[in-house]
Amino acid sequence: MCVKTVSQLDKQKVFVNICQSNLVPPPPELSREELVELLQSEDPTGYRVPMSLGEPHIETDNSSQGCSAYDVVINQEFFQKCQKDPLFQHFVILVSLEGLENKYNLELSRDWKVLKNRKFFGSVMEQNIRMKRRPVIEELKAQEKPAATAKRPVFTLLVEPPVGDPQYLVAEIQLPGVSSSRSLVLDVGEDRLVLNARPSLFHLDIFHPFFIDQANSVAQYNTSTQILTVTMPVRSS
Repeated sequence: MCVKTVSQLDKQKVFVNICQSNLVPPPPELSREELVELLQSEDPTGYRVPMSLGEPHIETDNSSQGCSAYDVVINQEFFQKCQKDPLFQHFVILVSLEGLENKYNLELSRDWKVLKNRKFFGSVMEQNIRMKRRPVIEELKAQEKPAATAKRPVFTLLVEPPVGDPQYLVAEIQLPGVSSSRSLVLDVGEDRLVLNARPSLFHLDIFHPFFIDQANSVAQYNTSTQILTVTMPVRSS
């Protein structure tokens, strides 16, 4: 499925190729009624849809003008469900745009158009999709998805050293009211950080422009300041 939109800053065309693969895990079960309720909430993208977001590639449109294209890969079964129901299709486009905005610091128009006569734009780039699910994805059940009452915590991202090649990305997340690290579920991805503070206190899901050494990342929670510090070695940007 190919979606056409524009960048809010320069009004340049942007194409999003939404692809399918059975290597991407499915999201938690979601009924149509639950989706309607979710879309009416303040944060409709709070429901997590596992997806692989590819690097941008420059293409040429029908007017011989340069434009950007991005490839998004979602679970095959979920993709088919979205093809059959316009509401689910609207939702998956929405979370795809949100994911690209977070990862690549974009601002994309929500006035999009699904192209009827082409399934993709340009050349779909090969992506590396991790076969093994992250532990937090395996543990989360449908009823455990972040509640609507969960707040987005105040956080800062620091690069060390401040100048030159980055060696570490440090996240400092303020969690007032959290008395123990035992209530925290942290997922450090290659370019994504997901945190849940139970029961339904805080939820943070952000992308960043670095590739992280997950195995050597460490987290420490200071119960006095109630700040979680996540130190992540940077592999590349």
